[in-house]
Amino acid sequence: MALLEDEVVSMMADAQLTTDPKKARIKRNPVGNRKAILDAATLEFSANGFGGASVNKIAERAGTSKRMLYHYYGNKDALFLAVLEAAYADIRQAERELDLEMVDPIESITSLVTFTWDYYLNNPHFLSLLNDENLHKAEHLKNSKRIMTLHSPFIEMLRRIVESGEKEGVFRSGVDPVDLYLSIAGVSYFYCSNIHTLTVVFGRDLASKEALQSRRNHVVDVILGYLRA
Repeated sequence: MALLEDEVVSMMADAQLTTDPKKARIKRNPVGNRKAILDAATLEFSANGFGGASVNKIAERAGTSKRMLYHYYGNKDALFLAVLEAAYADIRQAERELDLEMVDPIESITSLVTFTWDYYLNNPHFLSLLNDENLHKAEHLKNSKRIMTLHSPFIEMLRRIVESGEKEGVFRSGVDPVDLYLSIAGVSYFYCSNIHTLTVVFGRDLASKEALQSRRNHVVDVILGYLRA
């Protein structure tokens, strides 16, 4: 039986790296290898940005070789794009699991706002990746064939929730779902991504448990205040 390409490359890598005990443990597991590389790359890119990230360190952290890394992802740019797409896919999947259309519109928006706040706070790597890609003016995302399909269903769901709230008379009319989400994301994003500088500027511990809970409630009030009829 003919070997799959991934198996051939993995065997070649094993043969070439037998003198290195660490690298000799590379497994012939394409799915596992890709995930290990992606996880390692997420950590490296979020910590050091695209420019400062080291492909060698990513390969070492993933327990594989640079040769295998390039086999699976092509180059550093393509790997960074894969990390960005995976990061967006993760948050969109988590949002789908909220079942926002199964409850009334006000509860839906409240759940989405609190989820977004908590997600940003608990996933600082997501903010770091987005900050870095914005510094590069989204040059990697522009090459993505997935990014629109990841976001379109979410925006359509948000549109249905807004329209439902309008029909029930609890939301104002004319709300654009993209504008709404930009506001939800922006109010949470700014605080979470600038928490350290803002703490120094205002002389207030914005990372304290009390401050975070107060701000979480504030974000909900701001968004619902905009939406209410």
